[in-house]
Amino acid sequence: MNKSIHDYNDSLISRDSEICTLLAFEICGIMPDAEDKIWHGHPVWFLDGNPIVGYSKLKTGVQLLFWSGQSFDESDLSSVGNYKAAGIDFITVDQVKIDDVRRWLNKSTLIQWDYKNIVKRKGLLERLK
Repeated sequence: MNKSIHDYNDSLISRDSEICTLLAFEICGIMPDAEDKIWHGHPVWFLDGNPIVGYSKLKTGVQLLFWSGQSFDESDLSSVGNYKAAGIDFITVDQVKIDDVRRWLNKSTLIQWDYKNIVKRKGLLERLK
């Protein structure tokens, strides 16, 4: 895992750091070949230059975000923004259901919308997988 992501996780209060460290461990386990970096101030994992999953510290906790998550058909994920993203918020590490996170991560490698070229396509998304 990228050192900057370790630094991000370590900079948070212990409750949030614990959540982020667990999420990073699971993400890296499911997507070992993904590029990971701090993007727009938050840890994000990319496959072939396309953002797939990331998390961020919000006022109320930690949000796990899947860029193509609205296409996963998962009731626990809520729509985020104007495109295909969906996420879930965690306040404590006990709320993180590992089996759910792993299922969503596996879906994120199989179901992808092309965010990498969204600017070139003037805001239109195309399904990659």
